[in-house]
Amino acid sequence: MSNLPPRVLNTPEAGDWIARLTAAHGPLMFHQSGGCCDGSAPMCFVAGEFRVGGQDVLLGHVAEGTPVWIGAAQFEYWRHTQVTIDVVPGRGSGMSLEAPEGVRFIVRSRVFSDDESAALEAAGEPPRGDSVALGEGTASP
Repeated sequence: MSNLPPRVLNTPEAGDWIARLTAAHGPLMFHQSGGCCDGSAPMCFVAGEFRVGGQDVLLGHVAEGTPVWIGAAQFEYWRHTQVTIDVVPGRGSGMSLEAPEGVRFIVRSRVFSDDESAALEAAGEPPRGDSVALGEGTASP
């Protein structure tokens, strides 16, 4: 069992939506980019519909084993924060699967404590797209 804090979590409400979307579409994935406006929201896709680049960072997995990726530049800004995927009423203007449902995923974050940051640093860098097995269906060939 790992004593490392997870880099990514989801709220129960987001977990319910992830389960609903998984039931409707099959396995999912998230990608968090560093764009502006809705581009800064976590985008939910059917697994493999978004091609993860070699430098994208795997933050971890949320409900239903759904991988959460983040762009390398964005990870450098957020590496000291724990990201929580949440869902709120409203409609984003993106390609994310939840958009037609009248909800949108958002991220909330908190800064890791000094001890948590030290533990994560000691554990080494998280996996990147160029080191994750293609069997996960989310990394580019």
